[in-house]
Amino acid sequence: MRPALGPGLVLLASCVLLAAGPAEAGLFKPSKGQEQAAAAAIVDPAIAEFDRAMQEDRLVDAGRALDEALFAAPNDPRLMLRSGELHLARGRYDEAARSFGLAETAPALKAQALQGKGIALAQLQRSAEAEAALRAAVAADPAQWRAWNALGVEADRRRDWVGAEAAYQKALEQPGAEPAVYNNRGYSRLLQGRYAEASTDFVHALDKDPTLETARANLRLSLALQGEYAKATATGDKDARAGVLNNAGFAAVLRGDLDAAEKLFQQAIDVRGSSYGRAYQNLELVKALKAGKAGEVLAQSPIPPPPKKP
Repeated sequence: MRPALGPGLVLLASCVLLAAGPAEAGLFKPSKGQEQAAAAAIVDPAIAEFDRAMQEDRLVDAGRALDEALFAAPNDPRLMLRSGELHLARGRYDEAARSFGLAETAPALKAQALQGKGIALAQLQRSAEAEAALRAAVAADPAQWRAWNALGVEADRRRDWVGAEAAYQKALEQPGAEPAVYNNRGYSRLLQGRYAEASTDFVHALDKDPTLETARANLRLSLALQGEYAKATATGDKDARAGVLNNAGFAAVLRGDLDAAEKLFQQAIDVRGSSYGRAYQNLELVKALKAGKAGEVLAQSPIPPPPKKP
């Protein structure tokens, strides 16, 4: 009778026999094609889920899908591109630029990667590098509307109105261009004093996306700058009315229409109450301007800036 073996020894013996088998390589080491197929089975669905989540602004879900894919294929340039987009959406511009730089190595992704890197660099105020990347992106693929849009923003910063107009027009000509481009071109025209054209652009933006609140605020400002205060302040939202009146007052000050500004700031205070410090300070400044004593209160009475573009 053979002596009984403990379970640990039996397991060990089994392992030794398996390890010594003549065909172990073929049985237990997958081929490169098999490894790629296994990774694709994880990565491809994860990419699809990431893209859906980003489209719906579900950044947490997008991050979860990306992490799953990166675990399976950490060097996949498609994932580097999407990592850059996620960092961009989260405001992590240094990380975004690095991720897009890694994605550039894939020829099929180069234009998109350059576009993303250029946008990230622009957000970091690295304008020369940003413009170089953005120009390279549209040279590689003129359909990259976000790159054209970012070039328009960069031109605005330099007060290059001709360049800005050309870049925004190029962006709008591309398939898939979003309403934000109309808003940005409108803002550019607002800065140039082309208020009627700016209003038209803001209306176009809102026609395409009624939820684009930046365009709505900019439209109110452009109307007020044309002296159309009633249209600029028309709103059924009682909570927002005080802010709308205050911004219209700001526009009236820019126009030199101090009587209208005084009235609008006072209305803003009436709506929200004396606790509305900004409108109260602006009202005091307007009164000082009318009395020729603006220097005495200007430092304590900041006029709010106009709404910024996204």
